[in-house]
Amino acid sequence: MPQQENNVNTIPVGSLGIIALESCKSLGEEVNKYIVNWRKERENELVSSLHFKGYRRDSYLLEACCPRFGSGEAKGMIRETVRGDDLYILLDITNYSITYTVCGHENHMSPDDHYQDLKRIIAAASGKARRITVIMPFLYESRQHKRSSRESLDCALALQELTNMGVDSIITFDAHDPRVQNAIPLKGFETVSPTYQFIKAILNNVEDFKAKPSNLMVISPDEGGMGRAVYFANVLGVDMGMFYKRRDYTKIVNGRNPIVAHEFLGSDVKGKDMLIIDDMISSGESMLDVATELKKRGAGRIFMCSTFGLFTNGLAKFDKAYEDGLIYRVLTTNLVYQTEELLSRPYYINVDMSKYIALLIDSLNHDSSISDLLNPSTRIQNILKKYNQ
Repeated sequence: MPQQENNVNTIPVGSLGIIALESCKSLGEEVNKYIVNWRKERENELVSSLHFKGYRRDSYLLEACCPRFGSGEAKGMIRETVRGDDLYILLDITNYSITYTVCGHENHMSPDDHYQDLKRIIAAASGKARRITVIMPFLYESRQHKRSSRESLDCALALQELTNMGVDSIITFDAHDPRVQNAIPLKGFETVSPTYQFIKAILNNVEDFKAKPSNLMVISPDEGGMGRAVYFANVLGVDMGMFYKRRDYTKIVNGRNPIVAHEFLGSDVKGKDMLIIDDMISSGESMLDVATELKKRGAGRIFMCSTFGLFTNGLAKFDKAYEDGLIYRVLTTNLVYQTEELLSRPYYINVDMSKYIALLIDSLNHDSSISDLLNPSTRIQNILKKYNQ
């Protein structure tokens, strides 16, 4: 792999340390396995030198936790030294499966709780780490990224707070609006799109998938996701269509103006497979409405691709849509918590991101460029050729 070959010839920034908070433990373990195997196989005459001290280890995961008192208060603890380490902290703020007890009552952890635990671990490092990088796939409060009335700007405040605590760089995936990085212009901020991993997952799991203009069309469910869909369509060499939401601005339901209708802009969809691309599936109503509109226009199979599968209202609507032939496959990544129910569904394809995160960490630890990893167009063309696409 070219990226790994580059890493052989550069000295690490510091001894690598990975802290996977409880919300992200399974993903962290997979990332760790990849890096351990790569570094054991990597040949370099300098590996035995002082600069590479601690380079080959059985695990790069550091033991850390956030125990809670009976009142619900907590503290961050790192049980191993981090002095001089190049530290990477992984967390999933959407993992509601973790619980804690408050005065005998069970509470599910909210994004706010996870964010507080992140700050506790940063504080526990006490400035001893050489560099701290936070890998937060679902960016905290990223849905509240701009001010439309007298309201808070939580995401911008959180980014500033983390960098003020000593975080050097933040890596996230498909940020709702990447312009939020303007809040920390002098610090590192990368928002990564898993386009390559989606295409690879579809090609690996759907034998008769054809990425040709006569067979496939990429759909953006709203105007906000246009850029994402345009890139997807361009690398696949197919057409793109877009829906825009007509809203009733005289009413507010559940904090939002209700959608009156989905209007479509694009060429004929009849008989073509549809690839609906979005950053997240929350309740899923918007994506299912778009799928319904496409079926009315004679579309073929419908694939839903979303970086974050939150499924906040459960899977019942998706089960029914699959049974009715409305959707064919749903693809989301393992960057956020996945229930066993979701993983067992016949229409669900899990897009594994652990190898990609491991590549990012391994490259950054060597201070290598990650531009090739952030722009996967070459890898996409290679895998399309591999599958005769």
